[in-house]
Amino acid sequence: MPNIKSAKKRVKVISAKTLQNQIIKSGLKTCIKNFEATVLSGDKAAAEAAFRFAVKKLDQAAAKNLLHDNAASRKKSQMALKLNSMN
Repeated sequence: MPNIKSAKKRVKVISAKTLQNQIIKSGLKTCIKNFEATVLSGDKAAAEAAFRFAVKKLDQAAAKNLLHDNAASRKKSQMALKLNSMN
C-alpha cells in the first residue's frame, strides 16, 4: 500500500475507473449476446434494433479506449454480415 497521500488517491481513482470500465465492457458483451439471440430467433426488425444498439455501444467503448478501433470495426462488420444473411 502506498504511504504518500497522492499515491493513495491514485489507488482509489484507478479502482473506481476500473470498476466503471468493467461495467461498460459487461454491458457491451450483453448487447452483443442480445443481438446474437435475436438473429437466431429470426425476427429481422428486432435484430436491426439490437444491431443499432450494439453498434452504438461498440462505438462508445472504442471512444473510451476500452476496445481498439479496429476491433470495434471488426465486430460491427461481423454483426452486419449476420444481419444481412437473415431472410
